[in-house]
Amino acid sequence: MEKLPGVKLFDLSKKTAIVTGGSKGLGLAIAAGLASAGASVMIFNRNMREGQEAAEHLTSTYGTKAVAVAGDITNREHTENMAEEAVKVFGRIDILVNSAGINIRGAIDEVTPEDFIKVMDVNVTGTWLASRAVTPYMKKQQSGKIINLASTLGLVGLSNRTPYTSSKGAVVQMTRALALELCPFNINVNAICPGPFLTEMNEPIANSDEAKKFVVGATALGRWARLEEIQGTALLLASDASSYMVGSIIPVDGGWTAK
Repeated sequence: MEKLPGVKLFDLSKKTAIVTGGSKGLGLAIAAGLASAGASVMIFNRNMREGQEAAEHLTSTYGTKAVAVAGDITNREHTENMAEEAVKVFGRIDILVNSAGINIRGAIDEVTPEDFIKVMDVNVTGTWLASRAVTPYMKKQQSGKIINLASTLGLVGLSNRTPYTSSKGAVVQMTRALALELCPFNINVNAICPGPFLTEMNEPIANSDEAKKFVVGATALGRWARLEEIQGTALLLASDASSYMVGSIIPVDGGWTAK
């Protein structure tokens, strides 16, 4: 009988990763998951102090190499510097996790055009710029994994969320298009669609009647997700275990999209 690979498929001990927005929330949870599997990790976010604290946490907890680089995800020069620094520090870029994102809630006649543009800039343009920045390096090494953080709200609608749902729907389609473009170079591009995770972004509405009815109430499990519940899917997409996955859009939503 032919021998099949086992748990080593998920070993990231010789891999390097960039996690945008990796100093808190889902970004930090994913960074921790990758570090626990042995990956060296670069945290890229706006606040250098927060990034350094996150990197120090990863190193002290998992014994992996971790560094922080500060920058604006919507700035082309900053994202290109991010990729350059990763290559200087690690020698290569194996994994990019596009986790940086924002959410501005409100009715369409209350949210300003500037609010809408800001959400699109961070969630869509930022994802595109970071992906663009790492692509030449991944093409050169003929391998790579790009993991985009979309959302359940990129697949289903919710009132008073037009900026966020529009941006995450765009990330879903960007993932599919980029996956087809880059798979000839052995670069896998896939997306995770998190449901209601209790992140800092969601804390302001966590106990509201709206959240109980339309967010938590929409899930089959009937609860907010714990941050660590994103790690398994991220590890799958970052590792060799996802070698045949191209343009996959994976909900991690407690059954929201199953109902």
